[in-house]
Amino acid sequence: MEPTHHPITDEALRRLIEQPSFTAQVFTRTADHLDMDPTTPMNEWAGGIAMQAAVDLVLADLPQAVQDEVYDRLARHTPDTTGITRGEAALRLRAAAKDLG
Repeated sequence: MEPTHHPITDEALRRLIEQPSFTAQVFTRTADHLDMDPTTPMNEWAGGIAMQAAVDLVLADLPQAVQDEVYDRLARHTPDTTGITRGEAALRLRAAAKDLG
């Protein structure tokens, strides 16, 4: 009798399930960009550039419907980064990524 599970398929599914959500990946990549200059005050320009670079990297090959859902989640879950440094903003983004899973 042939086994009902296939190790290669099981491993692929395990990796997929354990992978952070696309929104969490965008937050983490944005934080990585901001951490390059952690002591500089945060501003909308820096946050926008960092977020766009992360979006381009994470979402580039995904269907438009998936991208739209990620944009909606980003809008709802992006933490306030007003009046803090880029390093603190990175910490807040990583915390948001962790909460989203």
